[in-house]
Amino acid sequence: MLIESRIERMVGEFRAGASLPAAIELWNGKRYDLGAHPTVTLRVPDPAALRFFVDADLAKLAEAYIEGHLEVDGPMADAMQVAAGLALKWGPARKGRLPWLRSAHSKERDADAISYHYDVSNDFYALWLDRRMVYSCAYFKSGAESIDDAQAQKLDHICRKLRLQPGDRFLDIGCGWGALAMHAAERYGATATGITLSKNQHALANERIRAAGLEDKCQVLLKDYRDVPGEELFDKIASVGMFEHVGLKNLPVYFGAIRRLLADGGIVLNHGITSVDPDSRPVGMGGGEFIERYVFPHGELPHLSLVFKEMGAAGMEVMDSETLRLHYARTLSRWSERLEGKLDQARAFTGDKRLRIWRTYLAGCAHAFECGWVSIQQVLAVKSGDPRRSPLPWTRDYMYGG
Repeated sequence: MLIESRIERMVGEFRAGASLPAAIELWNGKRYDLGAHPTVTLRVPDPAALRFFVDADLAKLAEAYIEGHLEVDGPMADAMQVAAGLALKWGPARKGRLPWLRSAHSKERDADAISYHYDVSNDFYALWLDRRMVYSCAYFKSGAESIDDAQAQKLDHICRKLRLQPGDRFLDIGCGWGALAMHAAERYGATATGITLSKNQHALANERIRAAGLEDKCQVLLKDYRDVPGEELFDKIASVGMFEHVGLKNLPVYFGAIRRLLADGGIVLNHGITSVDPDSRPVGMGGGEFIERYVFPHGELPHLSLVFKEMGAAGMEVMDSETLRLHYARTLSRWSERLEGKLDQARAFTGDKRLRIWRTYLAGCAHAFECGWVSIQQVLAVKSGDPRRSPLPWTRDYMYGG
């Protein structure tokens, strides 16, 4: 068979110049080891599936697994290392496409994208997130903390950076299941409002608020950030893991809305994933295409320089930026490990195909952050009518007092 002979030749060439902890096993029992001690076996069920190995990039390999043309036996973390190695060796060398070729964002399109990703099942997310269901990068001090402790540290880290005080009016844009808004109200005495476009998140967040007896200090609304009315309504604003959905062309609208809603002397923290490419290209080797198709439709990642530019253009002064790339690699690894330990329960909530997507996504993103293919930043900025005065202390000492 011609394509089988081509695979044999590719494997021979691969082993001559590299080694991976994997084996490829064909439908006829033939097995090709790509390294001395395989921990992952890629099982090819029929001849037609071999096409995914020709010019293989991350998108093709992910498609093969998700659509059932390839079975993967072994740890997902090792499988991601193998996929990256195959894409680097066998795939076409190309960067992600330039961002100005991406599509525009509308309220309806953004709502559909959020629903696709977040309205899977609250029970599914609860299987592998921490007990507060915080679906964003945790904050580790030693790296050995449990995911529950690391997420609690993240919530405190954000609240300290914002200098939250009793009576502060606080807005959490893209609030998820309400953990940060509830934490700000309960631990810091703020009057907290969260907004989300996910119906599942909205329902469970308000259920949790009622159960905690926080209805007088905390609320979650089903609302687009562009539709929050009024001016200077909030003393402090946080946006955590949300601006990835905004779109590069909409960054002026997004940061403009934040400035409009922020009171004079107010503080904003924007926590989000960023591109490492100066032109804000998505992940290369097909990684961006996989995320676009299966995980985050219409998501776009700006480079940190673009974040600074657009925040400044909106009239806010950037005061601090902290890179949490390795924190997110550890967070995603913990999530992936927790999901891998509960696959049967997860499959009951999502079905097999969507479970394959999330297994690939969590383990793949852990690998991506660890390797520096993408990054994540907490950017702190202020809005002040008097440039001679700042609502922040002169040093960062206050951020690390807890």
